[in-house]
Amino acid sequence: MKSAIRNPQSETGLTTDELRRYARHLSIPGFGVEAQQKLKAARVLMIGAGGLGAPAALYLAAAGVGTLGLVDADVVDVSNLQRQILHGTKDVGRSKLDSAADRLHDINPNVHIEKHNTVFTAANAMQIATGYDLILDGTDNFPTRYLSNDVAVWLRIPNVYGSILRFEGQVSVFAPHLGGPCYRCMSPVPPPPGLVPSCAEGGVLGVLPGIVGSLQALEAIKLLCGVGEPLLGRLLHVDTLGMKFRTFNLRRDEQCPVCGPNPTITEPIDYQGFCGLPSAHQPMPEPTIPTVTVQELHAMRTSHEPHFLLDVREPHEDAIAHIEGSTLIPLGELPQRLGELSRDQKLVVHCKAGGRSAKACALLTASGFSDVWNVAGGINAWSKEIDPGVATY
Repeated sequence: MKSAIRNPQSETGLTTDELRRYARHLSIPGFGVEAQQKLKAARVLMIGAGGLGAPAALYLAAAGVGTLGLVDADVVDVSNLQRQILHGTKDVGRSKLDSAADRLHDINPNVHIEKHNTVFTAANAMQIATGYDLILDGTDNFPTRYLSNDVAVWLRIPNVYGSILRFEGQVSVFAPHLGGPCYRCMSPVPPPPGLVPSCAEGGVLGVLPGIVGSLQALEAIKLLCGVGEPLLGRLLHVDTLGMKFRTFNLRRDEQCPVCGPNPTITEPIDYQGFCGLPSAHQPMPEPTIPTVTVQELHAMRTSHEPHFLLDVREPHEDAIAHIEGSTLIPLGELPQRLGELSRDQKLVVHCKAGGRSAKACALLTASGFSDVWNVAGGINAWSKEIDPGVATY
C-alpha cells in the first residue's frame, strides 16, 4: 500500500535516542526504519482531546508521529476523568490542550504539539487543516463530523473516523482519493436532532473510547506508513458486551454531493443548519415544544409563579446536581407515572442539557398535558448562568 503522506521524507534521520525509543518498531519485519522515518515526518490533526482523542494521541505520540495538531476549546472537568486518560485530577479546570501537551511531551519530548484552542468550525476548518497529512476525528457531534469529512475530501487527506456510545463503537477510514467512500456516502442525511443521544446524555463505558481511540491510532499509523490494509470502504463495529467485532462493507455514492464526480458542495456550509440545529446564518423554525431559558425559569421561581418543576434525569445524576424544588421522575419511568402529575399545572421540564426533557415534553403533550415547557440547556445551563453552586458533570 502507498503511504498517505504526500511527500514522505524518507531521508529524515533518526537520532540515537529515537533509535532506542523506537527499537521495538525497528525490529518489526516490513516496518523498520523506513516506516519510523515516515512517522517522524508525519503531521496529524486531531479534532478533540477528549474520549477518543486521549488514547489516540497517547499512542500516536508514543509511536513517534512528528507533529500532532490538537483542536479543542474545552477545559478538563472531573466527569472527563473516567475515560479521558490524557488528563488527571490535578488538571481539572485547566485547558485540555495545555493538559494534553504536558502529558504528550512527557511520553515523547520529540513530538511537536500544535495547539488550536478553538472550536473546529466552517469559518476556520480549512485554515486549520491545511498542511496536515491526516485527520483523526474524535468529535461527538454530527455537524463537526460532516465538516471534518468535507475538509478531508477537499484537501485529499484521509479522515480516520470513530464514534462511541454506551458499550458500542465504530471505526472507519474515509478517503475518496484513495478509492474509498467518504462519511457522507455512509450517512448522506444526519439523524433528526435528539434522536441519537450524546455520550453525556446516553453514557459511555470508560474503557470503550480506549479501545476505539486505539484502533483509530492504529489505522492512522497504517495509513501514514503505507503498511497493512486500512479500513477503506469498511466500517468496523465493536460490541464490547458481546465482545463481537463485525465489519460492514461501505460503497462509494456516485451521487455524493462532496466526493461524487459532480460535487455540489465545494466549500464549507452551514453545518449546524444542515444537521437541524440552531444556526446564526440560517434561522430555524419555531420549536414545536415551548421552551424557557434558565433566566426565565429563575424569574418564575423568584416571583413565585405557580409551576411544577420536573427533573427527568436518573437518580445518580440527581445525587450529583439538583435544582431545589424539582421533582425527579426519570424519563424511562415517566409513561407509567403520569398519574403523579396534575394536568392543571404548568409543567416545566429539565434534564442535563435539554435533550431528554424535550422528549419528555413531547410525551406529556401527546398524553394530553397542555401547559408544558422545556428548559433550554438544562441543569448545566442553570449551573453556568444562575447558580454555580449546582455542579456540572
